[in-house]
Amino acid sequence: MTVPIQDRPTDTLREQVIDQLIMNYAHGVISEAAFERRLGIAMESQDNQEIIDQIKDLEMKVDDDFIKSKRANLGINHASAPVEEEERLTSILGSSERSGRWQVPKRIKVYSLLGGTNLDFTDAEFFHPNVTIDVTCILGNETIYVPENVNVVSKAFSVMGSVENSAPSISTRNAPTITIEGTVIMGGIEVTVKRTIKEKFQAFAENFKQMLQ
Repeated sequence: MTVPIQDRPTDTLREQVIDQLIMNYAHGVISEAAFERRLGIAMESQDNQEIIDQIKDLEMKVDDDFIKSKRANLGINHASAPVEEEERLTSILGSSERSGRWQVPKRIKVYSLLGGTNLDFTDAEFFHPNVTIDVTCILGNETIYVPENVNVVSKAFSVMGSVENSAPSISTRNAPTITIEGTVIMGGIEVTVKRTIKEKFQAFAENFKQMLQ
C-alpha cells in the first residue's frame, strides 16, 4: 500500500525532490530558470503536495553517479585521520584567519586584543563530533562562518559587547556540534553562514552538469 503524500515525512520528501530536480537540470531536461524556481518552492514549502508537484513532469531519477557526486560535494567533510586536540589563534592589533580546507581540532582558543579573527568552517574537515571555540575578545571582533549542516551552540558571555548567531542550523543529531564559549568585552562575535544550503545546491547542480558534458 502506497503511503499518501501528505503522510510522508516532509524533510525526506523534500530531499528526494531536490535531488531529482538537480538530476534533471544537469541533464538539460529543465532550464536554469525553471530549476531555480522549482528549487525555491521545494525548499520553502511545508506542503507535501506542493513539493512533490515540482517533479510530477520529470521522469529522470537519480543514479549512482549522482549519489557519489552529492556525497562528495554536499556531505560534511570528515578528516581521515586524528587531528590536533587544540589550536591557538592570537590577534593583538592585527588579525588571524583560518579558512579553506583545514582540519578542525577539538578545541580552538582565540585571543583578540584590539584585533580580529576569522574562522571559516565552510570547507573544513571535521574529525571530532564536538568542537569548542574558547574566545577571549577585548575590543576586538570575531567572525565565524559555519555551514548549515552543523549544530552551533553559543554560550559566550558579553560585557558591553555583542554575540550574534544568525546561522540557522538545520542539521541532525549526528552532525558535528560547534560550541562557542568565553568572554567578550567591548567587542563582538558574529556567527553566520557564508554560503546557504540553497546556494550549495545550485553550485552542486552546476558542477554536476559540467561533469556530464
